Amino acid sequence: MSQDRLRLALIVGSNREARFGKVIGDWIAGVAKRRGDVTVDVIDLVDHELPTALSRNPAPEVAAELAKVSPRLAEADAFVVVTPEYNHSYPAGLKNLIDWHRTQWQAKPVGFVSYGGLSGGLRAVEHLRPVFAELHTVTVRDVVSLHMAWDQFGPDGAPADEGPAQAAKVLLDQISWWGNALREARAKTPYGS
Repeated sequence: MSQDRLRLALIVGSNREARFGKVIGDWIAGVAKRRGDVTVDVIDLVDHELPTALSRNPAPEVAAELAKVSPRLAEADAFVVVTPEYNHSYPAGLKNLIDWHRTQWQAKPVGFVSYGGLSGGLRAVEHLRPVFAELHTVTVRDVVSLHMAWDQFGPDGAPADEGPAQAAKVLLDQISWWGNALREARAKTPYGS
């Protein structure tokens, strides 16, 4: 793999039983992997059980769990967060992952792929934007929003029409531009907050 490829961490933000997020995560990861400019690291919250009680000095078992995910976030040049909408917002497990980390997010772009009922998860995205702004990220404007997502995907895990793929291209193009620009800026001048 080329050193010039952007390191994209794709976070599947739902850990709910019988979730649809895995289908969405697999699909957008596949779209990203077909590009020649990114290397994709899928971080699925099902695989990372972080406690809700935050600590500056975590217990050894918590430190071991953080060691599985924190370096991957730190190494990423950019993020795509796949989020459902739960009760007009995003999942608690996703907030927990965000809150356990700070410097890993800084001066990097974040994009969103949201899904849900009629709103397509957009209320979750609108709640995530100020959270990520507080962490000194750049959230990209365009979102892949999947309304009634479970009706849009076939049994093969692919969307039934081209709309989601077109939206994904726009999102990933923006992530790539911002990711490369901010990586170059961080290399030139370390970010301080």
